[in-house]
Amino acid sequence: MKASTMSAAKPNSIDTNAGNMNDSQKKVKYRRNPDKRIFVNRSLNLNKIKFFGFDMDYTLAVYKSPDYETLCFEELKERLINIGYPKAIKDFKYDPSFPVRGLWFDKIYGNLLKVDSYGNILICVHGLKIMKQNEIARLYPNKFLQLNDNRCYVLNTLFNLPETYMLACIVDYFSHRKDYEKTDTGVKAEYLYIPYTSIFQDVRASIDWVYLQSNVKDETVKDIEKYIERNDRLPVLLERIQEYGAQNLLITNSNFSYTDKIMKYLLEPVNETKKPVKKWTEYFDYVVVDAKKPGFFKDGTLLRQVDQVTESLSIGCHVGPMKKGQIYSGGSCSGLSQMIGATGKDVLYIGDHIYGDILKSKKERGWRTFLVIPELRHELKVWTEKKHLFEEISYLEVELSRIYRDLDSSSQENPNSQHIRNSLKEVKCKMDLAYGFLGSLFRSDSQQTFFAAQVMRYADLYAASVTNLLYYPFCYSFVAPRMLMSHESTVDHDDSPPVEDNFASRARTLNQNQDMKSPVSKKSRLSTNIPNSKNVPNLRADTPKKLTYSPDDDDDDDDDDDSDDN
Repeated sequence: MKASTMSAAKPNSIDTNAGNMNDSQKKVKYRRNPDKRIFVNRSLNLNKIKFFGFDMDYTLAVYKSPDYETLCFEELKERLINIGYPKAIKDFKYDPSFPVRGLWFDKIYGNLLKVDSYGNILICVHGLKIMKQNEIARLYPNKFLQLNDNRCYVLNTLFNLPETYMLACIVDYFSHRKDYEKTDTGVKAEYLYIPYTSIFQDVRASIDWVYLQSNVKDETVKDIEKYIERNDRLPVLLERIQEYGAQNLLITNSNFSYTDKIMKYLLEPVNETKKPVKKWTEYFDYVVVDAKKPGFFKDGTLLRQVDQVTESLSIGCHVGPMKKGQIYSGGSCSGLSQMIGATGKDVLYIGDHIYGDILKSKKERGWRTFLVIPELRHELKVWTEKKHLFEEISYLEVELSRIYRDLDSSSQENPNSQHIRNSLKEVKCKMDLAYGFLGSLFRSDSQQTFFAAQVMRYADLYAASVTNLLYYPFCYSFVAPRMLMSHESTVDHDDSPPVEDNFASRARTLNQNQDMKSPVSKKSRLSTNIPNSKNVPNLRADTPKKLTYSPDDDDDDDDDDDSDDN
């Protein structure tokens, strides 16, 4: 075969003339169907992952919405009535279109806040009413609030959705009662004063009681098909991970009794003989229940064995080794890692809790992270189905820019753009309502939400479902897209460069014909204007001859070769 033919046949060959192609000739990057995709914030090579860690609730076991939230909301109503709240709240009905994750609750003023990553208030809701801009500015100077645990509570998880709506309903209820006088920080009637801080504390304590002590878990298990999705692809994924040679970890805050029932439903479908094909514990190399995350990722608790028959815990502390098929309770991340031989970047931890699963595992232990966001399917559905609204917004923004096209600082004219701005507001309102009452989980207009910023900062990967891993080979390298700044995203490569550039040039080029190791070439790079230059070391740093940093190789061992080629 001729050399030219062989070169063309190489699968990894690169066309060095790609930059000269016109738009019709350029290749389009292959992308999977959006519903099957995993989205990337930081590059990650699956081939380097030796342990896949899984949370259970809302990760492996996805609760059906709005059925599960409605169940918890009903239990929450009963609990609040039992501790003294008016029986009228029994008439509240859960509205799934209202709450969204990532809101802040201001304990002082009783408001739900949708904020950006810096604390700028995008939307403010008091009760069930969206506040006007002048109302927001009166309570929050510059429409800004610093995140402070003593004042704000971040409603970050899917378990917070019933709580979010209940807070709004109760604040709205008391705000509209004629026998109560509304103040900025609460409501009062005769000698009774109810601060919003007190309402928050009652709702927070009640929702904890619902999840930990009420019969919600019993009701869930009793009608499990109504409340939890069964995904036939889940056992396939767990089996393929083990076949590939990696190990599966289950780390959940749920107790063994509840975990056992849920995992049997998800992973033990019966065959014709009415027997499970495989026990659920066989899909995992190590199982930890009652992990008490996020504390698990720091100091943790005692690690104890669980008797799978009596469900009781062993006395004392288990010090290893950990055995496959044995269930453990408690423990800590450092202890687990030491017993199973896992180091930070060996582990990909997959969970739904931005704080308890993702943030803490990333910050405390350096684990690679995969955030499951079930709402992502709805976000993508709106993103694609409402394309005409996005196009209309783009068109109006172009029209707005044209009004100011020929104007500069000498212009006395003040063009009338109000009609375009009004149209933009109208279209953006339609766009927000397509997502829900409070808009998208990830943005409000062009501003990213606090939740979106946390996803980008702490989640290496994210997807709508953990089973999206099935659509990628385990040798796959996830590559993060370029994160462009405004001057990069809005300036085309074909645009004219700045006329003047008074800053000293920092550009360097490497002459491929020049031997950088030779004394002559190094000497030629020294400044001849410096006296006795041969006695002055390091006058100029060597020009790198390789890429100085690659996120794909950030966990590779350094080469031992000290030559200039490194």
